[in-house]
Amino acid sequence: MSQTLNRNAIHKVVKPGATIGILGGGQLGRMIALAGRAMGYRFVTMDPTVDSPCGQVCDEQVVAKFDDVEGARRLAAQSDVITYEFENVNASVAEALETTSFVPQGSELLRTTQHRVREKSMIQALGIPVAPFRVITSLADLQAAAEELGLPAVMKTATGGYDGKGQYVLRTPDDLGKAYDLLSQTGAELIVEQFVKFEKEVSVIAARSLSGELATFPMAENIHRDNILHASIVPARVSDDVQQKAEAIARTIAEQLGVVGLIAVEMFVTADGDVYVNELAPRPHNSGHYSMDACITSQFEQHVRAICNLPLGSTALLSPVVMVNILGEHVQPVLDKLEELPPTCKLHLYGKSESIVKRKMGHLNVLADNVEEALSIVNQLGIWDRVED
Repeated sequence: MSQTLNRNAIHKVVKPGATIGILGGGQLGRMIALAGRAMGYRFVTMDPTVDSPCGQVCDEQVVAKFDDVEGARRLAAQSDVITYEFENVNASVAEALETTSFVPQGSELLRTTQHRVREKSMIQALGIPVAPFRVITSLADLQAAAEELGLPAVMKTATGGYDGKGQYVLRTPDDLGKAYDLLSQTGAELIVEQFVKFEKEVSVIAARSLSGELATFPMAENIHRDNILHASIVPARVSDDVQQKAEAIARTIAEQLGVVGLIAVEMFVTADGDVYVNELAPRPHNSGHYSMDACITSQFEQHVRAICNLPLGSTALLSPVVMVNILGEHVQPVLDKLEELPPTCKLHLYGKSESIVKRKMGHLNVLADNVEEALSIVNQLGIWDRVED
């Protein structure tokens, strides 16, 4: 199937009983497969790790690297529709599959969101605010950018970074040389962003089907620790005006970019109520895990519905909720306190073989009558440093 046919197949519906191929075998793929299996779909995944989290719940796993075109073609041969579960899958692989297979998300958005300069330039072209940024090719460029944008600022690799990897916060002029030496060793293009003095970090996940139906999930208020998402609070503790601005931004991005599936829009909110887009993720997102237990339709079921061109499900919030990530250092304490978890706590573990410090191993959704009560439950468990309340 050509890329043009992929884009124009707005009437194509992939019904339960079909096989969905997932590029990537991590926890997001696992939760997509678990949601889709409940609907009657079969799954095959491709990942270089044997017995990957996603592979554990699929009918089959193709063991291959993310840039292995032949491995991807073996996946495609078994699939009626192909999706990807994270944006570090090689865009060239997705592009190659578009010529013969049904890849409704396409490769263009994947290629754009894999590169911070392309991503931010695209968002700016839509008239949506982003932090001012400069592309860096030398230490002299960095020094000039720091002078122009001011400090603090954030230096990042244009590709490959996640959970704080490939980033360096520039606080003083002495940081410039150290940051450039460290990040230039990656071989990636470099970017410096002006630091946005924000009061809150929020995200909105938008879903769009192949036929153009659009829905957004309730905004999450996000708290990060060491550049890793620590907790998501829903409903977000922001004004109605901020919620409307953020949702409008997410809807505009999904519509204007022709998204199929999900796109997570991470944003900064300033004290004045201004909203800036930080990053995009064209897939299910950590900050949407709360939806598994607190919404009528989870983000993972919605993703399946969107790529298969089924009617989208309701995203209505059933209960206030706090989602808290379980990292490697939290697994044993959580297991030790299983009997102490209130009945409104929902545990999700990802089946990873080794608990490594700072590695995402699962999450806990804590439902309550209000977010203050949910935060209190999390804090009383004593497993994590106190979540802000």
